[in-house]
Amino acid sequence: MLQKLCVVVLVALVSGLIMTGGRSEEPAKHPTPRVIKLDAGGKDYVPLLSGPPETVTMHSGLVTLAPGKSVGRHSTKDNEEILVILEGQGEYRITGGPTLRAQAGEAVYCPPQREHDMVNVGQGPLRYVYVVAKAG
Repeated sequence: MLQKLCVVVLVALVSGLIMTGGRSEEPAKHPTPRVIKLDAGGKDYVPLLSGPPETVTMHSGLVTLAPGKSVGRHSTKDNEEILVILEGQGEYRITGGPTLRAQAGEAVYCPPQREHDMVNVGQGPLRYVYVVAKAG
């Protein structure tokens, strides 16, 4: 059910049905509604949407981390990011900010200009979908 919800949200974002900052984004030249299969095929990272012209500004992917592994410290820069946890438990570590614990069925949001990392703190795999989009 949660995986289907993720796909519906991603398709709605692509087709411009979700508003940003109180106004709808100007559509890119070629984004089209679609269903995206959440199958990593045994890979640790699979891109789902790769930005324009596939989307207006959004990038997304499916990530799988083994226990104890991290995605690596990086910055949101001028973007905002949400992670939808599909399986497992993780710690979202924000430099100079809080450490947020999240598990399957929860989502983590990170505003622009934040350096962060996601670490698998569970006993099994941590799987999540991330969505990054331009802020403002």
